[in-house]
Amino acid sequence: MPRRIGLLGGSFNPAHEGHRHVSREALKRLDLDQIWWLVAPQNPLKPANGIAPFAKRLAAARAVARDRRIKILDLETCFGTRYTVDTVTAFRRLWPRTRFVWLMGADNLRQIRHWRRWREIFACLPVAVMDRATYSLGALSELPAQALRRYRLSPGAARRLAGFYPPAWTFLPIRLDPHSASDIRANRT
Repeated sequence: MPRRIGLLGGSFNPAHEGHRHVSREALKRLDLDQIWWLVAPQNPLKPANGIAPFAKRLAAARAVARDRRIKILDLETCFGTRYTVDTVTAFRRLWPRTRFVWLMGADNLRQIRHWRRWREIFACLPVAVMDRATYSLGALSELPAQALRRYRLSPGAARRLAGFYPPAWTFLPIRLDPHSASDIRANRT
């Protein structure tokens, strides 16, 4: 059987218990073998100002994960990719038998239309959108969710998501976790 891997990309500035919570929910609800946290050297949509050094964010992510099924990777650095669409294309080329699922919070679904070639991401691999306080209702009414509504699967079909041919996506109502990287950074100053 091909491996079933969830991909959770982000700045992880800093990594926190919310990332771990979402990953563990995805492992369980999507019947995945592993989650790969893809720590981005620099998010193209965020200013470099205020981002902790990459090595520090990578080390912090490893400390927070605390689960043998969650792997912390710096593959965008290895591949030389900057945009999600290029990274997932490289994954599919390097691991053609692996079933990848892109994981994102509802906050990212709300603003994914600003990502480079966002429709290609949905065409490359199935996507699981995780509930996130205050973002979910707005995210489901935004352009990306509406444009792809006919490809949306019920939460009951989520365990089989990795086996669906894209585009396929689901929204998972999960227990909400209060952790937020923005709040953590604000409380440090």
